[in-house]
Amino acid sequence: MPKLTSAVERTLDSNTKVVLVTMDNHLSGAFEQVSQKLMASAGLRFKMHAASDWRNNPSALEKCREDIGQANIVIVTMLFMEDHFLPILDALEQRRFHCDAMVCIMSAPQVMHLSRMGKYVANTQAGGLIGLLKKLRPSAKDAQGKDKPVSAGAKQMAMLRRLPKLLRFIPGSAQDIRIFFLVMQYWLAGSEANILNMVIMLVQRYARIEETHSAHRVKLEAPVEYPEVGIYHPRMNTRLSDQLADLPYTKNSKQPAVGMLLLRSYLLAGNTDHYDAVIEAIEAKGLRVIPAFSSGLDARHAIDQYFKKDGTPQIEALVSLTGFSLVGGPAYNDAKAAQVALKELDVPYIAAHPVEFQSLDQWGDSDRGLLPVESTIMVAIPELDGSTVPMVYGGRPGAEGTTCNGCDRQCTFTKAHKAQNMFTCAERTEMLASRVHKLVQLRGRKREERKLAIVLFNFPPNAGSVGTAAYLSVFESLYNTLHTLAAEGYRVELPESVDSLRDRLLVGNAAQFGTQANVVHQIPVAQHIQQETWLGEIEAQWGAAPGKHLTDGKSLFVMGAQMGDILIALQPAFGYEGDPMRLLFEKGFAPTHAFSAFYRYLREEYKADAVLHFGTHGALEFMPGKQTGLSGKCWPERLIDDLPNVYLYAANNPSEGALAKRRAAATLISYLTPTITEAGLYKGLIELKQSLERWRGADESDQTDRVSLLQMIHEQALALDLQVPSLDNFVAQHSADLASIPWVDALQAQLLELEYALIPEGLHVIGRLPSRDERLSTLKAMAQAMGIDAPELIGKLVDGDKEFELQAYTQGFSDAHILQIKQLVETNHILSQDHELAGILRALDGRYIEPAPGGDLLRNPEVLPTGRNLHGLDPFRLPSAFAVKDAKRQADKLLARYAADGQGLPESVAMVLWGSDNLKSEGGPLAQALALMGALPRFDSYGRLAGAALVPLNELGRPRIDVVITLSGIFRDLMPMQIKLLAEASFLAASAEEPEDQNFIRKHSLAFMQAQGCDMETASLRVFGNAEGAYGANVNHLVDSSCWEEEDELGNAFTNRKGFAYGREGHPIRNNALLQSALANVSLTYQNVDSVELGVTSIDTYFDTLGGISRAVLLFFFFFF
Repeated sequence: MPKLTSAVERTLDSNTKVVLVTMDNHLSGAFEQVSQKLMASAGLRFKMHAASDWRNNPSALEKCREDIGQANIVIVTMLFMEDHFLPILDALEQRRFHCDAMVCIMSAPQVMHLSRMGKYVANTQAGGLIGLLKKLRPSAKDAQGKDKPVSAGAKQMAMLRRLPKLLRFIPGSAQDIRIFFLVMQYWLAGSEANILNMVIMLVQRYARIEETHSAHRVKLEAPVEYPEVGIYHPRMNTRLSDQLADLPYTKNSKQPAVGMLLLRSYLLAGNTDHYDAVIEAIEAKGLRVIPAFSSGLDARHAIDQYFKKDGTPQIEALVSLTGFSLVGGPAYNDAKAAQVALKELDVPYIAAHPVEFQSLDQWGDSDRGLLPVESTIMVAIPELDGSTVPMVYGGRPGAEGTTCNGCDRQCTFTKAHKAQNMFTCAERTEMLASRVHKLVQLRGRKREERKLAIVLFNFPPNAGSVGTAAYLSVFESLYNTLHTLAAEGYRVELPESVDSLRDRLLVGNAAQFGTQANVVHQIPVAQHIQQETWLGEIEAQWGAAPGKHLTDGKSLFVMGAQMGDILIALQPAFGYEGDPMRLLFEKGFAPTHAFSAFYRYLREEYKADAVLHFGTHGALEFMPGKQTGLSGKCWPERLIDDLPNVYLYAANNPSEGALAKRRAAATLISYLTPTITEAGLYKGLIELKQSLERWRGADESDQTDRVSLLQMIHEQALALDLQVPSLDNFVAQHSADLASIPWVDALQAQLLELEYALIPEGLHVIGRLPSRDERLSTLKAMAQAMGIDAPELIGKLVDGDKEFELQAYTQGFSDAHILQIKQLVETNHILSQDHELAGILRALDGRYIEPAPGGDLLRNPEVLPTGRNLHGLDPFRLPSAFAVKDAKRQADKLLARYAADGQGLPESVAMVLWGSDNLKSEGGPLAQALALMGALPRFDSYGRLAGAALVPLNELGRPRIDVVITLSGIFRDLMPMQIKLLAEASFLAASAEEPEDQNFIRKHSLAFMQAQGCDMETASLRVFGNAEGAYGANVNHLVDSSCWEEEDELGNAFTNRKGFAYGREGHPIRNNALLQSALANVSLTYQNVDSVELGVTSIDTYFDTLGGISRAVLLFFFFFF
């Protein structure tokens, strides 16, 4: 066998077929060139398949399986996700011992274990490859020296270069392991030359020559080495370098610099058109670009080497074009490490992305935008690092002749566009460059020179809610914010008081113009017609300009007040009021003339340097368009454009906050929700409580007094709509035993629960620290949630006693409770400081805002400190292990409560799932849906959500409950993987060969199959929601406006809006008949109210969802039965 460390020659068989399977097409251009050269020089047939093609092209999957079955040598790489490797796993297993070699690298363990190369057979030899890796892994000191931090990629490549040398002289299977590492070395430096030589090496080593056809003499070259960390520029002579001085800029350039992160693999493959376009677009704005790369998907080394000088940041913004987290890739991410690096840079961090798993024309035509895997890997995961402004900038062209409808340019792809090479979306790239430029300008402009717009809201419209926001005292908070801005250098005309500020905004000249607030500016209709780019779309919805909202026929009004260089403006109403049947968020909807003109005024006429949306929430992020990965046709993009957007958002609402980030390019600044306190009782309940106390203290021998008191308690309970039995003949039947009456005892327990229920107290005020009593109430509630009953200890803690002074009060506490007490001490410290105004100032300075989880403070103290950039949870880890464990307990309690009424178990439960409740509780409600079905989430070897699994009936101990699930639009947008999880659970249950009396999902699915003649895939669908791009059931709008006569209209409205069924692939298909049939079987409707901050009467969304589905259940029960 020739030694492969130097050039070698070998005769190759012309019939040899090599098949390579990988995650995506980013190396396909290089593969195509390699394939042609291998056929020309060696007569080899080389086929490449990308797993990303299979979702939309089943024939591509079949072709891949066919090629695997015929291959002499199979190479598999970068298959981490089950959606990518499970469709071919059986084909690989079948071919493993019938091909010359199978090399599986950098993939899931199930794939890696299939490697078979000569004498090396993975998973059969003691220690194996993994043991060798552990023993020979170099240290950072070995790789780079003592003082310099080392990237994961640099360590890996140092190891790969070292191993073949060490293994060179070891006989037996070690030589095959040596080849394995050389394959990795070739692959990770995946230029055209290295891919070519990787294939040649494997054929020379393993291909069996059975026939003697014409052959070619092929020279094998050692791996070409490239910088592990370096810079790239299309105008550099070498294109790649490790020297910053090689960039094509003058040495003393004063232009602000933008750091840019690129994927090394794209650069080595020469697939760089999308990168080049972004570089060119940003340079056209007068900025320098430092495009850097780092191997191993760990960008920290590139950041330290090229974006800093002697530890000091040298850039004004950081843009990642990789589509991955800063530290990690498709298999993992290290958000904590990324946050440390980004905090040191302290510049805006924009994570833009190409569309990797679909073509640009598919993205352009889609209402959804990004695919679930794209929105998870490229948007949700980078948000954990603290990224902002997620947006598409390019992707792969469609087939020749197809058109991308992502924007009005409607690019048509020609033969010149290589179908698998990356292509820039010019409109998106220009928008990305403009946004970067505006952020850099914001950073460079002194505070006293900046013009800011602060936007207040008016929701719900026509309800006296001008200038309101969830949990926030808006005008008091705004007053404090203005004073802080003035103190920090902004030019602000300060109002005398909060009342003065409110009057200037809400009174002023409002009566003169017949508006709800002061009119600060008038936009002539002729100007609006001339400047409105999308006038035709707006007029198709609202009639000729200026429409009917905020206008006198001659002008459109901007409401608000100018206070120095701060414009306080009131966002116009949405436009649906008075016509609730007009579906606000449906495809084709457009904002009113006034709404579009409002944002155009802020951008183009007022020329704000930044906008601050003040409180939760407005309408901008809910305007029509794609769910994620928005295009130039999406209204939120059109309205906010390139204006830097800071959004003050309630810390307990990460789901809707995520929409603002992803659909309105917002950097969120979280604010605390009000102090939690005990609810107490109001007058009628207090009187009932007093009567009950007299009952407990009354003389049991005085029957007359007790009967009189019992009648009073009964009357008071009925007046409060509390459930009590009839008193007819009650006294006569129980006259001998009036000492203990069950329903009176039940009333006492119910009153106790009401009195001590936790509720928010008042409204939060930005710039005002919680008082001692408010901190005490919050910490008591947190201690209660932790299971700690120590009021004296909490009082001492709030009063500032040192930790060692508190030890006397913690005798007998468990170690876990001791840790929780320390957490309470830290919480008290955080609540004693202001973080929110500081966060607003940092965001308006264009600095990095640290990310923070959102949710309920009682459940997750990590929401503190506020003043940070909200994010949701890692969707790969949802639901959490705790949520799954707690869900079983909750499901058991629900079923026991239903059975207590003597009805046995319900065969079917209708359940409402919201995005906000699931993000706040780590997936608690969705885990409850799984628990009712007798299912569990299934995680892969990397700990990422991969699907569902059934709990065996003998372990479950009860029948599987049929769960009909309706989703909020926000759940659909933020949790596409969890939709597939729920759909897979219902399908597995329906398909299980189990008795129908032990599996109600199967029972009802089989009945529907028989009645409708459909397949099990359809009959088992149990996850329903809106069409893509639509939100809400509209039941609340109908009720609010009294636009209904019969209650059945509410049930029909609900099923018409929620009649889209989501299957295992995550695609919505309208199927009202299935939803109606499923609802007819329902015995119980359920929604877990997860937060103490909201009750079912707090907001109308509860009767839109839970109320809507309850009405629909009644409607279709009577219809079918």
